[in-house]
Amino acid sequence: MHPFLLAVRLRTLPAAVAPVLVGTAAAVRAGAFEPGLAMATLAAALLLQIGTNLVNDWGDFRRGADAPDRLGPLRVTQAGLLTSAQVLTGAVAAFAAGAGLGLVLIAHAGWPIAAIGLAAIAAGALYTAGPWPLAYHGLGEAFVFLFFGPVAVCGTELVQAGRVSAAALAAAVPVGLLATAILVVNNVRDVETDRRARKRTLAVRFGRGAGRALYAAALGGAFAGPAVLVVARLASPAVLVAWASLLLAVRPLHAVLTCTDGPTLNAALAATARLHLVFGLLLAWGLAR
Repeated sequence: MHPFLLAVRLRTLPAAVAPVLVGTAAAVRAGAFEPGLAMATLAAALLLQIGTNLVNDWGDFRRGADAPDRLGPLRVTQAGLLTSAQVLTGAVAAFAAGAGLGLVLIAHAGWPIAAIGLAAIAAGALYTAGPWPLAYHGLGEAFVFLFFGPVAVCGTELVQAGRVSAAALAAAVPVGLLATAILVVNNVRDVETDRRARKRTLAVRFGRGAGRALYAAALGGAFAGPAVLVVARLASPAVLVAWASLLLAVRPLHAVLTCTDGPTLNAALAATARLHLVFGLLLAWGLAR
């Protein structure tokens, strides 16, 4: 596989897809579906996620978090497959391409989309870079929830419908929780190496047990989401079809709660990303009914 494909971490990209699907479903529910804008939003979201992943590869290597004994998947800068300059250039190119698509969205939906896009780029760049990287101060989970939940879902609906509905806001919560769960697996796996690199994730600050509890809570909260939508009369019972993805949660939940080895937790991370995508697909289908 080409080093840049390794660097963009293909397994994590579904985190950018699910919120756009759910936000588009909210637009369908509002009678404002715009397929061209939906595709542009999806492409921009993927480019911003790729840029963020590349900055993370670059930033973690510079700060010593990607040591030779890391348990996670291969990082191209640490492995010497790409230089720091190449990875950083790729990140800038991805952010620039995403911003270019953002101009199309801004032309249609106005300056609120510009604010969202600039905030997303800033968060992606400052996640592991800059003088006060967010991930190194225990803020990773909060920012992932915010930008892969409410910001992405509601921003997608705003582009197409010109407004944000209560249904979109409520549906964004389970989507954001499952995106957060992907990061939690990563942080539970990397407790020891992160501690040595002074990367004070929540799992480092409060222990692996707290990280495991957060993972379980994120999954539990996500699967409660469809029921909340129905009880609050924000969606039809069709959204309960998202519960069909529950079977996909069993294996990664067991792995996170019981295992510490890299290969098992890497598989759990990939499985959580698949769960996020399937849950999002099913929730979007039900929301659009």
